[in-house]
Formats: sequence, structure tokens, C-alpha cells
Amino acid sequence: MDWTQRLGSVKRWTRAGVRAPHKPLLLLYALAHHQRHGNAPIVYVEAEARLARLLREFGPSNDTTPGYPFHHLESDGFWRVTTVDGEGSPGSGVTLLRRKEARGSLSAELDAALRGDPGLAARIGRHLLDDNFAPSLHEGIIALTGLSVGPGPVPAPGEGGVRDPRFRDAVLTAYEHRCAFCGYEGRLDGVSVGLEAAHVRWWSHDGPNDPDNGLCLCPTHHLLFDRGVLGLTDALTVAVSPRFEARSPTAETVVLSLAGRDLVGPAPGYPSVEPAHVAWHAEQVFRRSTARAPR
Repeated sequence: MDWTQRLGSVKRWTRAGVRAPHKPLLLLYALAHHQRHGNAPIVYVEAEARLARLLREFGPSNDTTPGYPFHHLESDGFWRVTTVDGEGSPGSGVTLLRRKEARGSLSAELDAALRGDPGLAARIGRHLLDDNFAPSLHEGIIALTGLSVGPGPVPAPGEGGVRDPRFRDAVLTAYEHRCAFCGYEGRLDGVSVGLEAAHVRWWSHDGPNDPDNGLCLCPTHHLLFDRGVLGLTDALTVAVSPRFEARSPTAETVVLSLAGRDLVGPAPGYPSVEPAHVAWHAEQVFRRSTARAPR
């Protein structure tokens, strides 16, 4: 059985590009737990705070609770939830999960596969990261879950699932090697430094490797864009999340001062960002002002 492909499919119930990384985040946490403790049960009340932080930092813009994936991952066939009294999952409500002392564990079949192949958890984890999250977020997710994924780049999933290396060159050329948000431009020995090509609609969510889906950004603004702190309006001005709190003058300069600023556009002859990709980012990544989910 190809466990990498099977577990990578947990995101496939999404529709129309909607981000739903709840299950992949729980699975990454469970794989890291297995690397350290084998298939010892994950007690919900002990994992809740860490899972909530993962969802808050790397989940969709609309808030949710860790009880949702803890319960619903069971439907994928390789996760089982029981309670202290031996019953099945009490549902996704956090109050019941706490009171019933719910605990989750990987299936015996997956446990055996992980024990028999020490590198399997890393391969599954690398696949889940690449298939669900922008590359700029991988390091943070790895650090927060504690997952060991080994050295080297994350492999592209599936046939033809390749991040085109020409994308970066095309985007940086289109934007004349300047950050589209702050205008940073720098060279070392004649070569541009400190610039990256960002997908507006993430490659992991069917974003094409085309210049009209790219922005040339400095690393700080790239990460803030992928985290939903920064976004774009329909008029291609910079939006700042109302949920962002500047805690220093530098943060005010680096982030708040960008609000309403016109995007540094591409050079003549190159396309601006496609409106459909702007709309996807606004709906699926940008952190809009929303009420907290009930707990």
C-alpha cells in the first residue's frame, strides 16, 4: 500500500479551491507523536492547546476548534477515537471530548507500516506539507508539530506535480527584481538577493506557475502574505489584516505603513495579477475580521 498517497488524500474532500487543512495538521501532529512515542494514544485534553495553535497559525482564515479534525479524521480509516469508558468518539464538540477523556490513535495497519519503515513518517509528512501549504510555512509547521522530515527539499506529489523552476525567474524579471509591496531592490556582485517568487493562489491549491499568479516579494513580506497578514484588494492595493497587531515601530513601518499602498506593478508587457487569484487569496488566506469560534 502506498501510504504516502493514501494519507495525502485527506485533503481531497475540499471543493473549488477552498482551504481545509484541519485534517492534515492533525495528521502531521500525530505522525510527530508516533516518531517520539509510538502508537501511544493522543489524549485530547493534552493535545488541544497545541492543535488549536496549529489551526490558528496555519489553518484557514475562519476560526475552528481542534475538536473538528480530532473527530472527523476517523472517517478516513486510519485514525480511531475512543473515550475513557471504552466508547467511540463522542463527536467534535470540545466539551464532550474533554469530559469523556477522548484519545486518538493511528490504525494498527498504519502503526505497523510506520514501525516497519522508519522513513515513512517523514515521507508522508513532506507530502502533506507540499500538498497543503505554501513552502514558506513548512518550517513553522515542522517546528510546532515537532515532526522530523529529514534533509532535502520537499518532493512534489504525483505525476506532473512539479514546481516549475522557471517560475521564479519569470516573476522576478516581470517585477524588475523589486518587492511588489515595499519596493526593496538589492544586488550582491550583480545578482539580486533577498527576493522570492510568491504564488498568489498557492501551487498546492491548483495555482498555476504563470507570471499572472506571481508576485516578487522580499522574504518578510512573502511570509506575511502567505500567513494572511498581507493581502491584495481588487484594485491591487495592499491590504493589512485587521487582526494584525503591531508591537513595535518596526512592525508599523514594515506592515501597517503598507495599507492602501499601490502594488508595485510588473514592467510593461508583463501581466498583472489575475483577479481570480486575488479573490482566492482574499477568501482562503487573508485574515479577515471574524468572530472566534465557540469553544
